[in-house]
Amino acid sequence: MPRIKIELPEHFAFQTELGVRVGDLNYGNHLGNDSVLTLMHEARRRFLASLGIEEIGADGIGFVIADAAIVYRAQAFFGDRLRIEVAAGEFASRGCDFYYRVSHVADKRTVAEAKTGAVCFDFRAQKAVAFPPATLAKLRARMPH
Repeated sequence: MPRIKIELPEHFAFQTELGVRVGDLNYGNHLGNDSVLTLMHEARRRFLASLGIEEIGADGIGFVIADAAIVYRAQAFFGDRLRIEVAAGEFASRGCDFYYRVSHVADKRTVAEAKTGAVCFDFRAQKAVAFPPATLAKLRARMPH
């Protein structure tokens, strides 16, 4: 069976740390796959906030996630500190990709690698729209030159 392959960027523009909570555990007593997506969402929101971008702005323009791919590499357990690195790339007129690397703070082992496709969305009109120029400029400014 072919496996999903995600090509991560060499440089991540942002990183944050989050702890594995008891609610993040599954029946195997380790970090659940659904919780990895939740941790990535928190990290993406922090990344956007660091740029002065709201995931849904006062103007009703924001992001919706159109797709997600995650490759799991190692387990994480209750109390583990995880570093989540985030980068944006593959910009199109109405969207971009966000890339993530989740790793243990203690020993740097990679827990997961992931990519989400985000679409710029007008929540009032309920349709995809072009990136506001200021948002696009802020995201591109954090890319390596």
